[in-house]
Amino acid sequence: MSIFANIRNPGVQSYCLRGFKDNAVVAQKTKAMGYDSIEICAVHADFADPAAFAGVVDIYKKAGVAIGSMGVQTFTGDEAKERKWFECAKIAGAKYLTAHFTVGTYPEAVKVAMKLSDEFGIRLAIHCHGGYMFGGSFDVIEHLLKISGPQIGVCIDTAWCLQTGRGNPVEWVEKFGERLYGMHYKDFTFDRAAKWTDVIIGTGNLKLPELLKAMEKVGFKGHAVIEYEGDVEKPDEALKACLQAAKKA
Repeated sequence: MSIFANIRNPGVQSYCLRGFKDNAVVAQKTKAMGYDSIEICAVHADFADPAAFAGVVDIYKKAGVAIGSMGVQTFTGDEAKERKWFECAKIAGAKYLTAHFTVGTYPEAVKVAMKLSDEFGIRLAIHCHGGYMFGGSFDVIEHLLKISGPQIGVCIDTAWCLQTGRGNPVEWVEKFGERLYGMHYKDFTFDRAAKWTDVIIGTGNLKLPELLKAMEKVGFKGHAVIEYEGDVEKPDEALKACLQAAKKA
């Protein structure tokens, strides 16, 4: 399989299906919509209980859905707590944990995260979450990468990247290069008050074909997922459309 296969055949972020709490239902819907992998978030699993999480993993395995990544988890340097997240990722066979850091704890949190990453062989991807959250801007992400090693990389959420005001997802891919470990395909439109609305990827401000070409150029090998949050109760058709957009771009 090509290392680029995941670029045009992404998984889905389980938060898109937050209206459905039963993992058997989420797994069935994921497969029915055409997805083969998922990034599972805390809405659908208790990452503080690895033993119970093993049962969740089994549900997805039986449905033919791989858990490629987990999160987004906020790392503060609490090693005992965060160790359990890595244990869950290992049980799932996930290679990545998407992560947030906080302005008051990041120096110690980065050290602990790197230690656990080395121990478990699982990398962290800093999720950019717009201009209103620490770790959302290019400058902050660049600093976090500077003080860390290859254990920690970036997960570009394309819509939140656009929301920062100086974010161009294509340029971010090019700049972060081999430290790009995750990708959330998401697209926003904005009104005159800068309020955002989720739309099918490639129909808003996201230049989807250019993004995918840039990912191929840097040899992206991480886990890519689609994240559409516009319809909590009936997300199926929009998520199908997003997947088809990625496949055809």
